[in-house]
This record gives sequence, structure tokens and C-alpha cells, in this order.
Amino acid sequence: MKKLLDRVEAVVDDMLDGLAWSFPDYLRRIPQTRVMTRARPKDLGKVGIVSGGGSGHEPAHSGYVGFGMLDAAVAGEVFTSPTPDQILEGIRVADRGAGVLLIIKNYTGDVMNFEIAKDMASAEGILTEAVIVNDDVAVEDSLFTTGRRGIAGTILVHKIAGALAEDGCDLTTVSRGANTAIQNLRSMGFALAPCTPPAAGQPSFTLAENEMEMGIGIHGEPGTRRQPVQPARDLADYVLSRIVEDLQLKAGDSVACLINGMGATPLMELAILAKDVSMWLQNANIPCNFALMGEYMTSLEMAGASVTLLRLRDDLERWLKAPCDTPAMRQGVMHER
Repeated sequence: MKKLLDRVEAVVDDMLDGLAWSFPDYLRRIPQTRVMTRARPKDLGKVGIVSGGGSGHEPAHSGYVGFGMLDAAVAGEVFTSPTPDQILEGIRVADRGAGVLLIIKNYTGDVMNFEIAKDMASAEGILTEAVIVNDDVAVEDSLFTTGRRGIAGTILVHKIAGALAEDGCDLTTVSRGANTAIQNLRSMGFALAPCTPPAAGQPSFTLAENEMEMGIGIHGEPGTRRQPVQPARDLADYVLSRIVEDLQLKAGDSVACLINGMGATPLMELAILAKDVSMWLQNANIPCNFALMGEYMTSLEMAGASVTLLRLRDDLERWLKAPCDTPAMRQGVMHER
């Protein structure tokens, strides 16, 4: 195993300290916790947004702490949910008197621990609601979930909920907007090479030189089927066909699109995939009004990508295009097409 680290048992704490040092205008680590919060807290009277999960998905989740997105992110061990007491610390620091929304990816450990923390916060008098992201069309149930997994589409939910909160909406409205996004959100991913969790010291699965995995998650797990490597245009066709069918999109429906790298995919290859996705959508007469391409929710150094579509209904496009400024989403990065 070749990795840039000091001690395997300290990778999460070392990473959080490095992030806080690298982005002091954005991030502050709450002492004695694994909670990253805004360097400049949101105004009193505004809804707080908290997300998090296992580490290894960087820039998720600390990279989205800042104006227009999260107020706090809670980190667990690699591919392991943070504990309820750590999540509670995140809720406390995010609370500005108008309640806190928890954005949870649908993995059993995350759902259980965030729900426990939600109950603990409610017992302290902090108004708290939760939404669960389940955008992965590859599987209905898995070893990690009951129901569909939450993957890269979660970033768009962060963006929409964060914009609503920044605009001064109340907790019910912010939660409703996040749930509207979740209902119109679908993703699917694939891997060309596995990742190696530091504690394991070996790849999470093995592939022959000409093999790839379709339908992977974000925790290093293998996909739903193994197949020969295909050209990017064929992968785009397969993934988009699944997503469009599941969302029941029709010609004329407008969407937002996220092309997400899994950690070790060159930008050149992501851009080629983006070109193929754009051509597929154009041929299907599905306008794309908002697009992002890059690494947003990774799986350590896995090679591969995921594609996310969000059907743009109600005011979702407006909230997607609202200003934001975080370490992973600098001003001007999220822009109109």
C-alpha cells in the first residue's frame, strides 16, 4: 500500500487539521471533535445545515462548509459513520436559533446515528429535521442499506438546502425544498479500478486489466455487475438510460447534471464523459440548464465516475444557481450554462 500519510490510525484527525490550516477563511475545527464548521458563522435566525458521514469521500463533506451550503460537516472514520455524540456537536454549532436540517446519505449506519443525534438535539430544545438522500438507481437494497444508496447527488441537495437557508427560509421550507430535490434526483456510477482503505491495506476488490464494475457505491464496494471496459459513450448511454427511465424523464424536461470523478479519474477522461453525456441529452431533447464536472464525492483513489441528473422543477434551478462560496465551490464555480 502506497499512501501519503503518517499513521493509519490518525488519518481522519490529520486530514481535518490540514483542511482547517489550508482554508482558514472558510473552516474551523471544533476542538476535541471531528466537526468542521464555518470560520464565520451564519447570522442568527437562519436555519443551519449539517451533513457528514465516513471519511474518504473528499471533498465531501468539509469541502461544502461555507456560504450557501453547509454550516457544519461531521467526519467519521474512513467509510464509517460518525458517532451520534459527534453529530450532536455539529448540530449544536450549526444552530442559530431557527433549527437545523440534517442531510443524510441512505446508509444504515449514517441513518441510525444521525437519527439518534436528532433525538438528542430535540431533547436539548434544538428544532431538528432530517432528509435522507437515496439517489442511486443501481441497487434497491445493498449490504449497506435498506433501500437505495445515497451517493454524489447529495451535493446538489446540499446546494439547494443551503441556498434556501441562506435566503432566510424557515426549517419547514428548507426541508421541503431538500425533499423536492431528492424526489427528482438520480445517479449511477462505475469503476475502472478499486480503492484501498488505509486500515485494510489492500484493494476492496480486484479487476482484470480489461474489466470494470457497473453500479458501484462510494464505500469501495463492488458494483452490481462486472463487464469488459467500454468506450465512454457506451457507458454514458447505459447510465443515462437507467436514470432517465427511473425518473420518467421525457423530451422537453430540463435537468441539471453532475459528472463526478471517484478520486483517480483524470479530468481529461471526465471531460470526455461529459461530452458524451451532453450529446446523449441533446439527442434525447432533454435540455441541461446547469452542469458540473469534477471530483465532488469520491471513494479514496477509486478510478471511475458517476453521473447524476436532477429534474428541474419548481424553483430548484433558482436555488442551484444561487451564490455559494466554500473550499470546494469557490465563487464563480457554480454558474449558469
